[in-house]
Formats: sequence, C-alpha cells, structure tokens
Amino acid sequence: MSLCYTSNFISLNHQKSLSFTFSSDSPRFINLFSVKHRKPHHPIKFTAERFKLFASLTPSPPTETAPSSYRSKSPKDVNVLVVGSTGYIGKYVVRELVKRGFNVTAIARERSGIRGSVDKDQTLNQLRGANVCFSDVTNLDALEGSLNSLGNSFDVVVSCLASRNGGVKDSWKIDYEATRNSLVAGRKRGASHFVLLSAICVQKPLLEFQRAKLKFEDELMKLAEEDGGFSYSIVRPTAFFKSLGGQVELVKDGKPYVMFGDGKLCACKPMSESDLASFIVDCVLSEDKINKVLPIGGPGKALTPLEQGEMLFRLLGKEPKFLKVPIGIMDFAIGVLDFLVKVFPSLEDAAEFGKIGRYYAAESMLVLDPETGEYSAEKTPSYGNDTLEEFFARVLREGMAGQELGEQTIF
Repeated sequence: MSLCYTSNFISLNHQKSLSFTFSSDSPRFINLFSVKHRKPHHPIKFTAERFKLFASLTPSPPTETAPSSYRSKSPKDVNVLVVGSTGYIGKYVVRELVKRGFNVTAIARERSGIRGSVDKDQTLNQLRGANVCFSDVTNLDALEGSLNSLGNSFDVVVSCLASRNGGVKDSWKIDYEATRNSLVAGRKRGASHFVLLSAICVQKPLLEFQRAKLKFEDELMKLAEEDGGFSYSIVRPTAFFKSLGGQVELVKDGKPYVMFGDGKLCACKPMSESDLASFIVDCVLSEDKINKVLPIGGPGKALTPLEQGEMLFRLLGKEPKFLKVPIGIMDFAIGVLDFLVKVFPSLEDAAEFGKIGRYYAAESMLVLDPETGEYSAEKTPSYGNDTLEEFFARVLREGMAGQELGEQTIF
C-alpha cells in the first residue's frame, strides 16, 4: 500500500560524488578494502526488445504535451514528478521547484537518509511544499500503484536517483532499473520531458555505476529520437562540495592533507548542492536545454587537490603540510582484489569499491575534450555563485553537519 501526503508548510531556504578522507594514522585508510561477503550477483539484462515491450504499453503523449506546450504554462500549472527526492541533491531540487512555484510530487522511501535514519515525519518536513508520496521506485508495479492513487498527470519527470554505494548490484538496481521505472511510469501519465541527474565521470566509463547510467542515457536519447513529442535534459555535474570536505576536520586537528601523487592528478570545478539544484530546475522550462547532454561545474577556476589543500591551510592560518601517497598502492590492492574475485565472487563489491577510489584519486571531474583526449577546464561550463572557499570556511566554523556521505564513504 502506498501512502501519499500533501504538505503546505511555508518553504524555507534550501546526488555519484564520493569522499575520500585519509589520515596517516587512521585505520579507515585500510578499511577501504574490508570485505563484506555477499551473494554473487548477475546484472539484470534489459534487451532492446524488452524496452520496446515497455514502450508499447505506454500510449503516445497527446499533441498538447509536445515539448513546447507545457512550457507556455505558469509554473503553478506545471506538474513535476521528482524521484530520488530525499537524496543529497534531490532535497534541494524539490525545494527549488517549490520555491519557483511548480506543482511538485516527490516520491520518497518510507525510511530514507543514511541507513534509513529518516522517518516519514522528517521526510515530510524536509520536502514541505511538495505532495509527498511514499513508494518504491525499484518496483515498477508499486510505483505505478502509488501514482494511480494520486490520479495526477505529469508534464515533467526529474530523476535525482543515484546508487547508495556504487556497488555492482546497487548500481544496476538504482542508476538503471529504478531510473527507468520512473521514465516508464511518468510517460504513462503524460510526461513529455525527462530531466536526468547523471555524472560527468560517465565520459570515461570504467566503473559499474557509470555503465548503468550510460545505458539509461542511451535509451533516453533513442526514445526522444523515435518520439518527437518527448524530450530530455541530461545533467552531468562535476564534484560536489561535500565530496571535497572529508579532510577539513582532520587538517583542523593538525593532521596533514592527504593526496595521491603530486596532488595534480585530478581537478574539478566543485559545485554546491543549491547551485546544482537551480541548474536542474532551469532544465524544466528552458528551451535551450532540450535534448542536450549538459556538463556543468561551479564558478571559478578548476582546482587540483594540491590547490584545495593549500586553500584549507590558508583559511586555518597554518603552514601547509601534505602527505603524498603513491597511486601504485591502490593499483596493487585492486590487482589483488580482481584476482580474488575470480575465486570468491562475493568479493566483487570490494573490488569495485577499490576501483572507485582509484578512479576519483586520478581522474579529473571536467569535460573530456574529444579532440585531445584530455580533460579541459576551459570547456567545462560554470554556473552559480557558491565557492569551495566559502564552503570550507563554513565547515571550519560549523562542522560537516548535513554533508554526511553515509554509505558513499569510501575512506
């Protein structure tokens, strides 16, 4: 049974970034490769034929839901369905939609947050101003039953779904299957536009969650090609502020700032959750964002880990102190895990977590220039006003409350 609520409280001011927090004397560095025995998993295969079967069950959107029609309405007359609404970015997207006057329906789990720590009442408070419907996006029948109970049609679906931990099974369950369920259910109820929160790192897909996201992106684009009445906006953000804040407390306590190699292996244009939410909501009505893949970063220049560490020490008024870790350490550990997975399939998530750590330690979160094969800060668009320096200063004053990574913590 699904439960749906309407919240009419006054809205107050205002999702795969991973945090890698290292300390030379912290056992959490070693715990990266701790193993949880899990049953072997074989990713669900969705063939083109199966996708067409789902599509065949979906009536073609009527003429009045063509991409240009709902955009002529006032926001209060535009119905937006949000999935992933209780996630790190999703909460801010719901608040921004409500702030701009859209009619918002937010799908939420009955227990959300880190390890299910947030109950229904807390969720209703977080998403006040939206119609909150508790359902399960991983179950298409349950999701459709919940939406049927509302009796609403929708103009737009916004997906902020993201795997909780980047594991193989969870990636396919959330980044592909659940996201696709929201597309199927939304289309059946008239949605003619789909806004997808993806990730800039899918440009170089070496990880399972990246492959799952790309598979859905491809299907979304093909659907728009086949149906002129349907459109999409794929948003690929760079690193979030919280993914760069994991070492603030350690440095404040006198520990060195830890980085791989010379600290210049990766760079990003970090972005705040509120700025990203604003850009995502822009995609609901903006004609210039229709049927486009939209990489996006925050304001200012791209920053390397070395520059981020120097900024943090400057704010603290301390002499910079760095611990440089050879990237080869991770390569060795990943090689061992890859070998063990062949004998013990239950270790596949442990091996995947190692690869995730290696990826974010070495790859820049910037646009990959197809002409040069190099990451380009110049070709990475900037948006918003919030800066990483302001974020670091706030965390030094107030701590990381509200920025916890939970199951996404790798180190």
